[in-house]
Amino acid sequence: MRGPAGFLLCSLLLVAPRCTEVAAEEPDPKMPCANWMGGAPGYPGHNGLPGRDGKDGKDGLKGEKGEEGMPGPKGDRGETGAPGQEGPRGFPGYPGQMGKKGESAFVYRSAFSVGLTERAPHPNVPIRFSKIFYNEQSHYDASTGKFVCNIPGVYYFAYHLTVYLTDVKVSLYKKDKAVIFTYDQFQKNNVDQASGSVLLHLNSGDEVWLQVYGEGDNNGVYADNINDSTFMGFLLYPDMDDY
Repeated sequence: MRGPAGFLLCSLLLVAPRCTEVAAEEPDPKMPCANWMGGAPGYPGHNGLPGRDGKDGKDGLKGEKGEEGMPGPKGDRGETGAPGQEGPRGFPGYPGQMGKKGESAFVYRSAFSVGLTERAPHPNVPIRFSKIFYNEQSHYDASTGKFVCNIPGVYYFAYHLTVYLTDVKVSLYKKDKAVIFTYDQFQKNNVDQASGSVLLHLNSGDEVWLQVYGEGDNNGVYADNINDSTFMGFLLYPDMDDY
């Protein structure tokens, strides 16, 4: 075989023994086989077993402050401290529920004390006691002789009459109805006394007065400069349901 092809074949045959000899020698890891061609990379090896724990090292520098932890359980109550300074005044709160009705602190007053100035008052009409001892609230009307209730409640009424010249029979009236009667028989050449008292419950507007009972035969009620005939009344306690 001649020509270029033959020349190439002869060159390969001459080189092959030389490559075998070189392979028999210990290869240089830094040199590729036959100085012209490197081998393919091998597969990674298996992981080795973990080594033993080393000795504890020295404490390092103090680290930065960590985040705040969860609150712990509530501790025992401590001793009461000294009072602090008064804080600013707060806003008004909402109105509370209405409490139970208690006794009133207001003092209710109603009272009168009057005396007679004329002799032998007319029968069957209110006796007009025109001498005023006390009538600060003006609940007694001297022009009519009647006491008019302005504060409902329980009242005490009393009268003390001088009897002279003839017998006396009087009645205490409430709302056109006689409540009590008092009779005194006159003793000649003598001055006598007739009296009466009563507790009454009055409503607002009720009237109370004193009058001679009968047609005039028992009209010995008397008064002068040294003898008085008096009529009085006052409130004991009011009806709290109305106040």
